[in-house]
Amino acid sequence: MKLVIIPLALAELHDAAAFYAAKANAGLGLTFVAEFERTANLILENPMLGAIFRGTLRRHLLRRFPYSVIYQITAEELRIIAVAHHRRRPGFWKGRK
Repeated sequence: MKLVIIPLALAELHDAAAFYAAKANAGLGLTFVAEFERTANLILENPMLGAIFRGTLRRHLLRRFPYSVIYQITAEELRIIAVAHHRRRPGFWKGRK
């Protein structure tokens, strides 16, 4: 199965990492990216791991950070739709596919 991160989700990942690097330190920004990578690899190995969330989408929470990876499974790929903060702009990603 192929991992696909849509450009908007990738931008959200970069924005969150930059926020943590600027507000705390560069190490925390890198830790955020490492946690995202760990989560992406985990759900790539076991796509059904995330909880069903809004129809055909699934959600898996990041450890230590208030973010979730919102993804969709197709026959050929695991598609990351959003890297969503738990409280900011809920559901902003709903129109994405």
